[in-house]
Amino acid sequence: MALVGQKAPEFEMPAILPSGEMGTVRCRDYRGRWLVFFFYPHDFTFVCPTEITAFSDAWRDFQAEGADIVGVSTDSPHVHRAWIKTDRAHGGLGPLRYPLASDWTHRVSRDYQVYYPDEGAAYRGLFLINPDGVVEYEVVHNLNVGRSVDEVLRVLKALKAGGLCPVNWHPGQALLEPV
Repeated sequence: MALVGQKAPEFEMPAILPSGEMGTVRCRDYRGRWLVFFFYPHDFTFVCPTEITAFSDAWRDFQAEGADIVGVSTDSPHVHRAWIKTDRAHGGLGPLRYPLASDWTHRVSRDYQVYYPDEGAAYRGLFLINPDGVVEYEVVHNLNVGRSVDEVLRVLKALKAGGLCPVNWHPGQALLEPV
């Protein structure tokens, strides 16, 4: 059952904030802004850090579009902190510009329909949630396929364009006119 067009399921999870401190992220705290809400399977793995660091590197581009980012896995916040404190050159993430949340109860990944019980983890689910809290876009990948940060940013811009965007549309290109 797709979540697109529905209110995003509420969440409240412990997280490691960009400051490195433990905090809490809540769905309601992002009302009024777009939210890039993505799930990944596990910390200290191979594909996951490529996505997480790419989103952090593109953080300013998302901020310029009025969007915040939250990453989520089923690992504990203590594991997140250890991974963030490990330098990228040594298999870690280094500092991030957005929170990494811990869905260690698996409730949120179930609510967003990305929980993979055989792994005790989430698939690579990504949701773009509009400022009113409605899911506008969702995509789910299997565990071994990373996402394109550029495509997520392109889709966000297309959603914000407020019209009919053809295939491969980019800002500045014409929108389609209904006939």
